Amino acid sequence: MTASYLFSAKELQIKMAQGAKPGEGGQLPGPKVYPWIAQTRHSTPGVGLISPPPHHDIYSIEDLAELIFDLKNANKYARISVKLVSEAGVGTVAAGVAKGRADVVLISGYDGGTGASPRTSIRHAGLPWELGLAETQQTLLLNNLRSRITVEVDGKLMTGRDVIVASLLGAEEFGFATVPLIALGCVMMRVCNLDTCPVGVATQNPKLRGRFTGKPEYVVNFMRFIAMEIREYMAEHGFRTMDEMVGRSDLLRPLRNIAYRKAAKIDLSQILYAPPAHDGREVRRTRPQEHNLENTMDHQILIPLCEKALTEKRGITASLAIRNVDRAVGTQLGAEMTAKFGKEGLPDDTIRLEFTGSAGQSFGAFIPPGLTLILNGDANDYLGKGLSGGRIAVRRHPGSSRPENSGVAIGNTALYGATSGEAFIRGTAGERFCVRNSGVSAVVEGCGDHGCEYMTGGVVVVLGRTGRNFAAGMSGGVAYVYDPEGDFRERCNTEMVRLSGIEDPEEAEALRRSIEKHDHYTDSPKAKAILEKFDEQAELFVRVIPTEYEQMLQAIVRAEEAGLHGADAAMAAFEEIYKDVAIQADGKEGS
Repeated sequence: MTASYLFSAKELQIKMAQGAKPGEGGQLPGPKVYPWIAQTRHSTPGVGLISPPPHHDIYSIEDLAELIFDLKNANKYARISVKLVSEAGVGTVAAGVAKGRADVVLISGYDGGTGASPRTSIRHAGLPWELGLAETQQTLLLNNLRSRITVEVDGKLMTGRDVIVASLLGAEEFGFATVPLIALGCVMMRVCNLDTCPVGVATQNPKLRGRFTGKPEYVVNFMRFIAMEIREYMAEHGFRTMDEMVGRSDLLRPLRNIAYRKAAKIDLSQILYAPPAHDGREVRRTRPQEHNLENTMDHQILIPLCEKALTEKRGITASLAIRNVDRAVGTQLGAEMTAKFGKEGLPDDTIRLEFTGSAGQSFGAFIPPGLTLILNGDANDYLGKGLSGGRIAVRRHPGSSRPENSGVAIGNTALYGATSGEAFIRGTAGERFCVRNSGVSAVVEGCGDHGCEYMTGGVVVVLGRTGRNFAAGMSGGVAYVYDPEGDFRERCNTEMVRLSGIEDPEEAEALRRSIEKHDHYTDSPKAKAILEKFDEQAELFVRVIPTEYEQMLQAIVRAEEAGLHGADAAMAAFEEIYKDVAIQADGKEGS
């Protein structure tokens, strides 16, 4: 997610899981990563993408609350939604989401989903949306939280009656996906992951896309029929507005004329239970969440301080103190820059802010080009999350008596999901450094477990020891690890990557420049020691590169040597790598 992409949104949804495949991640196979898809996702054409089952920046409700706060700082105008799966206990999680100040909580049922979901999950995992929705409504009411959050539901809603039942159980918003997809021409072949969709819906293959016959009017017509049916039910029961129906589960009755003897004995009283409304508790949302953005350092200090830069593009330099209660420092300022100057931001180093102290979580999250943040001290988790072209440097605190490279300079999950920019860290990073980095150039002097996990682009230089499981799921970009002890291979996950020395002189020179930059911004003794005898020290670096990524880069070079450039070269390389798959473009296999 780039800063400009976030700022253009009206709603930002954090998908904790999906109803059709709870607890499982997703995978986009290489043959479906066309060049224009890779450009959108900041990855490499033809190289598969893996979405892990867990969110590696969310391990508690507090972590989720931090992400909600970060996103709200990145776009104060957008609603923040959290998607949960219908399951036993979801009400407790939904209460945590409400306390975390999300604007919307979505309860997703097991039905629906695409054919890309595993068949075992489609058939055997998840629960109906009715169960999760009823528990969520009851829990929010009992904890006096219902009035501050909107409840949405989805999971194969198909009729107006489904909407009425969902509303009576407590939902205010309703998601439709499967049926509108069918209205557009989907024939439920369940081969979405194979890129052979015979009607051109779940594919980017140009030939198959030509078969798509859907029109927006088809979905509009379908939704009009849904609305008509809803109005008929409302008129029958005397409701004038949808708001009047929300939470009226007392109006639902179990069917008694059921042909199946066992089904007739199912007890639905727990689902239809309505907590007594007292103390003025509302059964629907009646007031906005309080995000307290006006109390942040950005709002009170940084934005007024940088007014000349925002209005006249003048250079700004300032020094400030920072404490660990100052969270997402720079994010609101970056959002203001994005609002005025778009994704291009400002010229390099237009705004240069130097902080001294201990930074709170998400220091420099989503900052755009033109903004440089220098920290003399240390930082908590999520430093540089979603970095979008800005620059972050972490130096040693001037008053520190701690030995060099002892302890951790920045917390866990730094540069998570970053897309572009630079980061220079004098000291060691915590776990999950540069997870899903897709374009940032970063230099660090050591990192914990799971470094460069699921990375898809960019360059990472590690001037010290790494933890275990380095490069797991890494499908793009390059990492250089300083390994004088020669034991890095034991800590690296080599399932998707190849390890080698640095053989290309141009590559060695690029590495030298990165370390020189690191020295310039952090005054690092370790960088100075390596640069003094760089030709000898370069032999101690291990080059980590994904195998599929390397093959695609070589194919692009061949296409460029043949006279192609840019998108044409990428498409030619894609077709070369997947020429066997491209045979399916005539649709014979798909149909």
